[in-house]
Amino acid sequence: MAKLLFLSLRNGEIGPDVAHAEYHDTLRATGLSELDMELRIINSPDAELGPLDTVSGIIVGGCSLNVTNEERGAWHLHIDDVLSTVVTSGKPVFFVCFGISWLVDHLGGTVGCTSPEPSGPTIVDVTAEGELDPVVSGSGTFTALTGHTENPVELPNSLTVLATGPSCPVQMVRYDDHVWATQFHAEMDADAMRTRMDFFHDYGYFPAEEYARIVADLPNHDVSRANMLLRNFARLCREDYFSLDN
Repeated sequence: MAKLLFLSLRNGEIGPDVAHAEYHDTLRATGLSELDMELRIINSPDAELGPLDTVSGIIVGGCSLNVTNEERGAWHLHIDDVLSTVVTSGKPVFFVCFGISWLVDHLGGTVGCTSPEPSGPTIVDVTAEGELDPVVSGSGTFTALTGHTENPVELPNSLTVLATGPSCPVQMVRYDDHVWATQFHAEMDADAMRTRMDFFHDYGYFPAEEYARIVADLPNHDVSRANMLLRNFARLCREDYFSLDN
């Protein structure tokens, strides 16, 4: 059986540690082992995506980049090319956080900073379309963990909204029948968010003086249904729900 691929978009001094933390968070959320999911890291303009012929599905982790940046450096432009290849590969894809902004921008929509959410819990409301989706169906209203500074503003017609929320109007979308993207971090639990906050304590995701309060509150929120989205995605991929010949 083909493996899933976890694709990390992390670079810099903390990049390797963040990549491995996200990878292991995703293993926990999906219930898979390292034998079931491969890690590849796009950490420079020279990093290659590699072959996808033995990959059954792709989970793309978060990234510290913003699509609203006026200028895009070589690494950012390379990520654009890599993610374009991923989307057009025909493989099932699950984007987390940065990926929803990237996908909206890539398909001709608009991204802005109108509904940022600080690090911590957020409410996700599944739409009628979401209830019919094989990854989302049955989730209802649930809690997820998040933290972002930009968000989709105007969506292209090619995207279907699967989930909304009171603090961020677009929480999850689907493109065609094989690409999903969440604004929230479907892979995170309380420990994962605390670790991520430690990595990005000065990136503007939360006020420094709120760190202790946010971390203390995290275990009070059940995010199992958010995690279940990744488990559902992995199950569909591993059951050959999608043909590897796509």
